[in-house]
Amino acid sequence: MIKNNNTSKYDEKYLITHKIRSFVRHQGRITKKQKYALTNQWEGVGIDFIKKPCVFKKIFNNLNMVIMEIGFGMGTSLISTAIKNPEKNFLGIEVYTPGIGSCLSSIKANNIKNLKIIHHDAIEVLDFMIPDNSLSTIQLFFPDPWYKKKHNKRRIVKITFAEKIYSKLIPKGIFHMATDCDQYAKYALNIFSIIKGFNNISNINNHMSNKEIRPETKFEKRGKKLCHNIHDLIFKK
Repeated sequence: MIKNNNTSKYDEKYLITHKIRSFVRHQGRITKKQKYALTNQWEGVGIDFIKKPCVFKKIFNNLNMVIMEIGFGMGTSLISTAIKNPEKNFLGIEVYTPGIGSCLSSIKANNIKNLKIIHHDAIEVLDFMIPDNSLSTIQLFFPDPWYKKKHNKRRIVKITFAEKIYSKLIPKGIFHMATDCDQYAKYALNIFSIIKGFNNISNINNHMSNKEIRPETKFEKRGKKLCHNIHDLIFKK
């Protein structure tokens, strides 16, 4: 069962109740299967939030590269990627409780050994748990774009976030962001272009679209149905 030595608290419906700084999200209904996973399948897969840097060698019991995904939703694409890349380690960060339960259940069902998850605010995880120069790739797929101008300040992508990302990546490490919001893609491109040392390696008009670089996500499918452009921004340290 999830045990958090931090500001996170859970009510009787397993809803996270601590203050969220970078986003607002309705938790939704938790299924019996998800609730069972939260109660019985956290141990050995979940990492409790603590204000202490992770030692990935101990967590994964190997020295393989570590790929972190921020906001994996229900975990479908993350699970698929972890299964296809057993030689790599994956760390998923999510605050959406049903998503945590769903991912835990899938990890158990597929006997996945190279994926761990943290149920907490990604900004605090970056600040306190991720050592500098430790991640080979950081993925941010379809974050909330906060379309209204007055809500732009809620976007996770900002200068301070980009600086954190840069510091956590190993030399030649990759930051990969995907979005179906044209304005957010332009905004993120400008933000990451400011960070000295980052090189934009996206190959089409400063962004790229390639079905082979990642699995299709739920939000991507929804964006395509709405005839949105899909942008993949990739920066190398």
